[in-house]
Amino acid sequence: MQANVSGFPFLSAMLLVLLAAAVLIWLFRDARQARWVALGATALDLLVTLAMLWRFDSANQGFQFVERMQWIPTLHISYLVGVDGISILFLPMTQLLFLGVIVASWSSVRAMVQLYFSLLLLLETVTLGIFCALDTILFFLFWEMTLLPLYFLISLWGIGPNRRYAALNYTLFMLAGGVPLLFGILLLAFNHAAVTGTGIPEGLAFGYLQLFQIAVPEGTQTLIFLLLLAGFAVKTPLIPLHTWLPVVAQEGPVAIAALLTGLKLGAYGLLRFVVPLAPQAALEFHWLLSGLGVAGILYGAVLAIRQTNLRRMLAFSSISHVGLVILGIASFTLQGIQGALFQLLNFTVVAGGVYLLAGFLHHRIGSTDLLHLGGVARSMPLLASFFLFFGLTGMGVPGTSGFPAEFLILVSAITTHTGAGLAALFGVVLGAGYFLSIYRQAFLGPVTSDAVVDAPDLRMRELLLVCAYALLILLGGLYPSGVLDLTRAASETWLARLIS
Repeated sequence: MQANVSGFPFLSAMLLVLLAAAVLIWLFRDARQARWVALGATALDLLVTLAMLWRFDSANQGFQFVERMQWIPTLHISYLVGVDGISILFLPMTQLLFLGVIVASWSSVRAMVQLYFSLLLLLETVTLGIFCALDTILFFLFWEMTLLPLYFLISLWGIGPNRRYAALNYTLFMLAGGVPLLFGILLLAFNHAAVTGTGIPEGLAFGYLQLFQIAVPEGTQTLIFLLLLAGFAVKTPLIPLHTWLPVVAQEGPVAIAALLTGLKLGAYGLLRFVVPLAPQAALEFHWLLSGLGVAGILYGAVLAIRQTNLRRMLAFSSISHVGLVILGIASFTLQGIQGALFQLLNFTVVAGGVYLLAGFLHHRIGSTDLLHLGGVARSMPLLASFFLFFGLTGMGVPGTSGFPAEFLILVSAITTHTGAGLAALFGVVLGAGYFLSIYRQAFLGPVTSDAVVDAPDLRMRELLLVCAYALLILLGGLYPSGVLDLTRAASETWLARLIS
């Protein structure tokens, strides 16, 4: 695996645009201007990323647009960023989701507007940094820096009475998950020093590619695998470390919940770091990964059936769907890896999009409890139609981007872990059941609330947003090779690491 150094610093420019906008917002006292700065900066960032995507060589198995600068020379820690076929598509999809969050927050956020959008831009910056960091300490810095903006976004703009508890609960979970993650990163660096015989700190290494070049002893590799798995499992989230997500979904801002369900950073960490850096341990513990995946699929689906609130149902649905991704990773096949990547990309527009629609509904009615809904399709036919379309995509209906992703994962799972694959297939059926049931109760039938009768349908900016998401879903469903071709070379390199 090689890295091609970039001429123009695309990735740094992408990050600096957002940071500059986060500062620029404070120069404007008018809330409307702050919104436009946030929207313009994210749109400009999307254009930069699309320019990168246009120049990206999908046949190249290595990292591209690489930038390197010494950061802490005495410890060999660098500002090192780059993207490959695994990470490149996460950049524009993340920016599209943040665009949606900005649009969803346009009229719903009225207090401390400058602070809200500057925190949102900071969160976007560090999230994009997670996808392009190639130094493990730099990655950990970006990872931990998501906590600060999320804590304030949840606690200050949450919609539930226990929003501060939800923010604190989330922060404590993530801090606890950061401990094993940091220990795993340090063990990798110490192992490099031990194997090369150069001692500490001279032999420390934190570069992603540099760590690939040194073998890790079996016992140490097992410990590293378990530490990294524990760290990333919290944010994925995997059973039983999932309890923070339904709480945040219920108490926090709906737009922020859309980010947490649409961006599965923990699953990306498993794919990017855990398996490639501890390959033999990953093969040995394939049963653990597949077991965690199946547990998430079934547990999330069963709990989703019991919910009487759209937001909590979507939270448990997200846990079920990410279990399918973990099962795809555990298959250690090209189809499984590409399916897992495809599904993670789907989350940004499908899970994120349906959560934004739930946010639009809450903003109009003041609740997403089934008790206060019913007959929504009569007064808001566009919102109801898109909610159904995104839900069908989550069920993997042919013609949508959910179908090729789920099909690849299920085929690979049944081939490599037959029992787990059949259980996952049962979980998919349960998923169809809970979604259609709660959709019928919330959107169909007679109107029982005056708030539903008087609620307006999607506004133009909201309609344009969900139409863009829907077009991407159709494009991914009708032309999946566009995604699969981009991810194939990097996925093959990922698999080669396991058998080398």
